[in-house]
Amino acid sequence: MQAQLAVASRATPKLFTRVPPPNFSNATHRARCLAQLRSKTNGLEKYIYLNGLKERDPTLFYSLLYDNMREMVPILYTPTVGDACQNYSHIWRRPEGLYISIGDKGRIREVLSTWPHVREGRIAVVTDGSRILGLGDLGANGLPISVGKLDLYIAGAGIRPSSTVPICLDLGTSTQKYLDDPLYIGVRRPRPSAEEMDEFMIEFMAAMKDVFPDLLVQFEDFSTDNAFKYLDMFRNSYRCFNDDIQGTGAVVLSGFLNAARLSSKASGRPLTEQRILFFGAGSAGVGVAKQLLSFFKINGLSEEDATKQIWTVDSKGLITADRKGLQEHKKFFARTDYEGPPLTNLIDIINYVQPTALLGLSTMRNAFTKDVVDAMAAHNPRPIIFPLSNPVSLCEVDYEDAVEWTNGEVIFASGSPYTPFERNAKTFEPGQGNNMYIFPGIGLGTLLSKSSRVTDTMVEQASIALAQSLNEDEKEKELVYPRLNRIRDISAKIALAVVRAAQAASVDGSPALRHVADNALLEYIKEQMWHPNGPKSRF
Repeated sequence: MQAQLAVASRATPKLFTRVPPPNFSNATHRARCLAQLRSKTNGLEKYIYLNGLKERDPTLFYSLLYDNMREMVPILYTPTVGDACQNYSHIWRRPEGLYISIGDKGRIREVLSTWPHVREGRIAVVTDGSRILGLGDLGANGLPISVGKLDLYIAGAGIRPSSTVPICLDLGTSTQKYLDDPLYIGVRRPRPSAEEMDEFMIEFMAAMKDVFPDLLVQFEDFSTDNAFKYLDMFRNSYRCFNDDIQGTGAVVLSGFLNAARLSSKASGRPLTEQRILFFGAGSAGVGVAKQLLSFFKINGLSEEDATKQIWTVDSKGLITADRKGLQEHKKFFARTDYEGPPLTNLIDIINYVQPTALLGLSTMRNAFTKDVVDAMAAHNPRPIIFPLSNPVSLCEVDYEDAVEWTNGEVIFASGSPYTPFERNAKTFEPGQGNNMYIFPGIGLGTLLSKSSRVTDTMVEQASIALAQSLNEDEKEKELVYPRLNRIRDISAKIALAVVRAAQAASVDGSPALRHVADNALLEYIKEQMWHPNGPKSRF
C-alpha cells in the first residue's frame, strides 16, 4: 500500500511551485528584470511592469530603483506618472494605498485604522486628485502621485517602505469624462462645497494624528485655493507641509541661488539686482515666488524690498493691484508701481520689467517661444530660464531650443527631465528642479528631529543645503543642481540642516541630538537610512 501511494505521489506532480530553477542567480535575475523593463515600448507599459515587480519582489524593485534612479525615476514619477494617473482606473491591478471617501465622513478614524502597518506609519503623502501635475482634476485617479512620491522617499532618503502611507482623498471629481467612465475607480459625484470639504479635512487631520501619532503629512496636488487654505489651517497644529508650495519653492530657490551666481558673474550686476518674472501664478507659482524672497533676504534686502524684485504674470497678463476680482493668493505680489494700460503680451512684459530670470509655472506648452527667449537674451548675457511645468508635454520650452536660441548662454532648469546633448563639441547638461532633491531630506530631518511642525526656516535651510551640495566637477560644469545619482548623500545633508533648523526654532523633540557635532550627526543620519537587503533602519 505504501509503495502504491509513493508511485501515485510521483505520478501526480505539483501544479504550482515557487522554487527557482537550479541555476538561478540574483545577479542574472536583476539583469533579466532590467531587460524586461527596457523591452517595453512606452512609458505607461514600463510603469505597469515596475508596479507589478514591486508587488512580486519589493526588495528587488527598490534595489533596482536605488541603482538606476536616472532611468526609473521618470517612469515612477514625472513625466510618466501623469499618464498613469490619467489611465489609473483602466490599469488598476491591486490596492496600493488608502482611499478615504467623502462617504467616510464621521468614521475616518475607523477607516485609517484598517491600514496594515498602522503602528509603523511615519510619512503619508496625501492628495485629493484635484490638480494632478498640470493635468487637472483627476479625482481618485490621483493615487499614483502619492505612491510615486513615497517611492522617492524610500529611494532618496532611505525611509522604510512599511512606514509609508499613500493616501488619496476620494471626494468626487468635476471632470465629467471620469464620472461617465464605467471603469472609474472613485465616487461618482461632483466635488464637495467649501464647507463640506473643510469639515472633512478637519476630521481627517485629527484622525491622522490620533491613528498615526508619529506621522509627517505631505500634501500633494490640491487645487490652488485649497493648497494654500489647508497649509495655513494645519501647519501650526500638525506635522505637515505642502510639497507644491514649499517643496517646489525650496528646490527652485536652491537652483536659483546657483543660477544667480553665474548670471551676476556674467553681467557684473550685484545679486540684489536680480529681477524675477513668474509666468504662472497658481499655488506652485506663488509658493515659489514667496520662497524666492529668501534669496534677496539672504543677500541683505528687507522683505518689502525683496518683494519689489518679483513680478507675476497669469493668463490675463501682468498682475497689478488695481485688477478687479483678483484672487487672494495673487495679491501678495500684485504690482502697485505700474500705471499704464494692461500688459498682456509676454514679450511686452519682458521689455518693461527687463528681468534677469524667467520662471514658468503655467502648464502652457511652448509658451516661451523663440521671440520670448530672444527678449530675455537681449537684456542678459546669461539669461536664467526655468520652465518648471510638469510633465514634459506642458513644459514652456525644450532644453535644446533654449540652448540653440541663446547660443549656449542660457542658465536652464526644468521641472521634467531632459537629456544631455552635444553642440559645437560641448556637452550641455540640463538642470532639473525636481522636488525629489528636497522633500525626502525634509521628511527625514523632520522625523529624526521629532519636530512638532515644519517651519519656514526648516524649508529654507533645506534649500540652502541643496544649493551647497554641488561637488567640484558639477561646479566646473556650471550645473545648478547636483546629479541625481548622489541623492542619498544630498538628502542626508539636507536632513542635517533641517534638524539644526528645528533645534534653533525649539520645535524639536530629540534633545539627545542637540549636542552631537555635525560630522557625527551626518553619519548618524546615514546610518538610519533603509537599504534593500541591508540592516533594519529606524524608519
